[in-house]
Amino acid sequence: MTRPEKIRLGEMLLRQRLISEEQLQAALAEQKRSGRKLGRVFVENGFVTEDVISGALARQMNIPFIHLKQYNLKLQIVRMMPEMQARRFRAMPLEDQGDHILVGMADPTDLFAYDEIARVLKRNIKLAVVNENDLLQAIDRLYRRTEEITTLARELEQDLGDNVIDFTALGMSAGIEDAPVVRLLQTIFDDATQVGASDIHIEPQERSLHIRFRIDGVLHLQTEADIRIAPSLALRLKLISELQISEKRLPQDGRFSITVRRQLIDVRISTMPTQYGESVVMRLLNQSGGILDLAKIGMPPDILRRFRAIIHRPNGLVLVTGPTGSGKTTTLYGALTELNDASKKLITVEDPVEYRLSGINQVQVNEKIDLSFSRVLRSALRQDPDIVLVGEMRDPETAQIGMRAAMTGHMVLSTLHTNDAISTPVRLLDMGVPHFMVGSSLQAVLAQRLVRVICESCPDPFPLQPNEHEWLRGELGDKVDDYEYMHGRGCTHCNGTGYRGRTGVYELLEMTNELATAATHDDLPRFMQLAQTQIGGNTLRRHAVRLVLEGKTTVSEAMRVTNQFED
Repeated sequence: MTRPEKIRLGEMLLRQRLISEEQLQAALAEQKRSGRKLGRVFVENGFVTEDVISGALARQMNIPFIHLKQYNLKLQIVRMMPEMQARRFRAMPLEDQGDHILVGMADPTDLFAYDEIARVLKRNIKLAVVNENDLLQAIDRLYRRTEEITTLARELEQDLGDNVIDFTALGMSAGIEDAPVVRLLQTIFDDATQVGASDIHIEPQERSLHIRFRIDGVLHLQTEADIRIAPSLALRLKLISELQISEKRLPQDGRFSITVRRQLIDVRISTMPTQYGESVVMRLLNQSGGILDLAKIGMPPDILRRFRAIIHRPNGLVLVTGPTGSGKTTTLYGALTELNDASKKLITVEDPVEYRLSGINQVQVNEKIDLSFSRVLRSALRQDPDIVLVGEMRDPETAQIGMRAAMTGHMVLSTLHTNDAISTPVRLLDMGVPHFMVGSSLQAVLAQRLVRVICESCPDPFPLQPNEHEWLRGELGDKVDDYEYMHGRGCTHCNGTGYRGRTGVYELLEMTNELATAATHDDLPRFMQLAQTQIGGNTLRRHAVRLVLEGKTTVSEAMRVTNQFED
């Protein structure tokens, strides 16, 4: 392919009637003031989208515009170009077409980048236009640190040899950032952040050390290493978490912050003694993320509308329920974000503080100094709050204090571990909360789960298995065979899993006067009957089936999530 010519982006978009003269002049003035790229100014001002710019460039240069989300990328082709160059030139090799390499570029008019790519690949190249955001996401997924982690683990193993090393001194020594254990941990954090892992598990086995990442709720083995490096990793992590490094017999919990790929990550760490050494689990909380938005977590429009109306009431208790890892905290913080304004005082009582929100008073529970949920909650109520978030109703005392706060003019948000919305008021009664409190304080219960979403790059029709057919018949009756069901084949975009990302399934029980009366008078059969009528069939299972019919998730995934409470 001949070397591309430089194109003036603004004039090209104007010529193709994609922007107006006024928009061009406004963008040029802003570019001059801020120094940002003109294309970025167009997109951020909402004049055009990235796809519109990419399509216009493709037409102007008579080259293809490739949607990377639908393109089956080949790892060995992509990695013909090192990650540093791929990020620097916003480019990626897509296909070996014999006499040339097809290369996707976010800006195919960049002459310097074109020359450098040809030099790096040592082949003739042909260009295609790709969306820059899609390109950067693909680079994050495909340039994994697996080989680097394995190499560093071996280097650490050789560094240890058979010697006994004083790891206590490791944190104080000069040049610590060059120590193999530090470089290995930094690389593990880099890779985990790159693939969107929520947790890192470092698990000593009899003959090896397993390092696993939890991605979209499922654990994946990242690497296996020599068991001899396990103590050094555990001790280094204890040092930075300020845990007792000499204590290996008891579990310990801590936290630290680390900057990874220009993102601030809060890390919650838990150590536990096992048969073959200390198991370490780290929860990664990205503090650089955007504002949490209730409208973007997958809540059905009807439930979202009702939930929003409930949380804006002046007082009452709203509970979000589900197992660990079902997105309860995300939902509650989305609610706090909506409620947060200068006219209200918001206080949260958490263990730990998972997201930091400006304008909100957030308190970290610390059992070691007797700073318990109940004690902090009592103090919080003396701080004249309008809205209080209690991380979890862990015990009867906390539940009763929260209920009393809801009865005395406060909006209280909290979580509880129950299977579904209907069983939640019953669980409160089992905890010893008086019936009148449940009837008068509880406003609503939102139950939720997270289901994995079919990868949008490799969806395929999929025949139902007999057990899936029977399960769907419970919701769809004889109409089961009227629909087409999908799954993900597995591709480079989803690391071969067929899933990419997660979304929520929800059910909402709103406490009516009849329900409150039944709860107050301890009439459990009538309460259960009224609650089922109030939900009206809009259960977690029905929402999961709706996602299946929309092609967003698989039947097996819907069954896995909803059977958690049907068993």
